[in-house]
Amino acid sequence: MKKQSRRLRELSQKVEDRVYIPIEALSLLKETATAKFPESAEAHIRLGIDPKYADQQLRTTVALPKGTGQTIRVAVIARGEKVNEATISGADIAGSEELIDEIQKGRMDFDLLIATPDMMPQVAKLGRLLGPRGLMPSPKGGTVTFDLPQAIADFKAGKLEFRADRTGIVHVLFGKASFPIEDLLVNLKALQETIDRNRPSGAKGRYWRSVYVSSTMGPSIEVDINALRDLKLGDVA
Repeated sequence: MKKQSRRLRELSQKVEDRVYIPIEALSLLKETATAKFPESAEAHIRLGIDPKYADQQLRTTVALPKGTGQTIRVAVIARGEKVNEATISGADIAGSEELIDEIQKGRMDFDLLIATPDMMPQVAKLGRLLGPRGLMPSPKGGTVTFDLPQAIADFKAGKLEFRADRTGIVHVLFGKASFPIEDLLVNLKALQETIDRNRPSGAKGRYWRSVYVSSTMGPSIEVDINALRDLKLGDVA
């Protein structure tokens, strides 16, 4: 087992062995974000699903109302006029077959890749490079589309793609620890509603198993999921 640092052991002592109502949990997340760099706020959610079955997989997007606090570099693979449209719409990188060649040769200076549907047969050959990095465009993720202006604007404003891993756990960055508690709460609530709205058809029994939040280098804090689900966005926005 990896040895905990003295700093993390001391921070862990601030977290009691109980579930916290959302606003308490987020306050504690901020209090335990003491690393010497701007830490992110992370949510780790265990769901009652078994992703080895197709009807229990979860892969979707969430639009975080308060953004992610990150600058996202967007690359677009398109054809003809769509390349110019992507550039005008704010894509950091845009190209066609030549960009596919550059990626094959190792170019990875982007955080998100969008492709138009007509380019997907060529993009598919990048699967072994992009897949492990979570960069492969997909219709479910909203990254295969002809509506490039909308997609680029959405992702740069805070839209995130996420999926449950093979153990049924969702890991999502939902802001920066430096955000006001109210902003973190709005983002966390949007994430919970998105997960509920996209409940896989094959999910049976108790869907929500546990929710933990933490800063990048901080201890995990369990959130009362019932309190979060009962919360109305109007109460916190």
